[in-house]
Amino acid sequence: MENTWRWVLVTAIAPVAWGSTYWVTREFLPPDAPLWGAVLRAIPAGLLLLAIRPRRPRGAWWWRAAVLGVLNVGVFFALIYLVAQLLPTSLASTIMATSPAAMMLLAWLFAGERLRLVPLLGAGLGIGGVALMLAGDGPAAAPLGIGASVLAMLLSSLGYILAKRWREGADVLSITSWQLVAGGLLLLPAALVVEGAPPPVDGPGLAAFAYVSVIATAVALAAWFAGLSRLPAGTVGLVGLLNPVTGVLLGVLVAGEQLGGRQLAGLAIVLVGIVLGQPFAHRSLARVRRRLGGRTVADGTDRRIPRARRTEVRAPLPADC
Repeated sequence: MENTWRWVLVTAIAPVAWGSTYWVTREFLPPDAPLWGAVLRAIPAGLLLLAIRPRRPRGAWWWRAAVLGVLNVGVFFALIYLVAQLLPTSLASTIMATSPAAMMLLAWLFAGERLRLVPLLGAGLGIGGVALMLAGDGPAAAPLGIGASVLAMLLSSLGYILAKRWREGADVLSITSWQLVAGGLLLLPAALVVEGAPPPVDGPGLAAFAYVSVIATAVALAAWFAGLSRLPAGTVGLVGLLNPVTGVLLGVLVAGEQLGGRQLAGLAIVLVGIVLGQPFAHRSLARVRRRLGGRTVADGTDRRIPRARRTEVRAPLPADC
């Protein structure tokens, strides 16, 4: 139990760091160079992890790193850029909040994990809580933006599950570094073609890039994949709902935004959903079911139902015949 909670807390580093990038990006990074922002976020993070754990891919990991780099970094960042242009934040976050359910289904299909009712219920509460927390009037949703958001959610969920399935033979730092470098190199030509030269960055911008690359990418993804290697996919996916929660709370604490009753209710629902996805919740419910399985309620009191006694039939011995 203690080890489980330790890895849940390690995993939580990732969505909390990702939630903080909204404010950091909006306040300090160039607004008109998202592709370069992704490149400067991914490649330094990957090289940093490679410096810590200098190990080259071997065998199948050459193409696996490329696949994960496309799914989790390259295409994902490009789609998120498109979504940011076409959808209000509330709708995009609500669509991304369906990721825990997608991860559970994909883990069942590709990693052999069982689908459990309680984490699925937690995923449903998480989606509803995020929608309530971020609900508000906004611009009309473009169908292309909705499609891009759904595709980004599905591709990243698939990438996470494939990384979980392929973890044998490679450590977490190596898996993370390889896909960051591969994804960043994939984005580099697109950034050069679409946005030209890298944007000029001042001192605060350099500090912001350092934070986003080191903390919100290298450390966050290493923590995320470490959690995926030791926890069920549904548990990790639901912990990921701390991402929009962190964004909302930072908006209140740093940007002076107001937190109303609707946001508080949504926040509480999301937290309940996260708790339901933890292994201890499943174990607690299983204990309750076992206790109630031997009881029945009659006249307001619980009575133990006696178990049927086993009757052993002895095979006849030769002397009995």
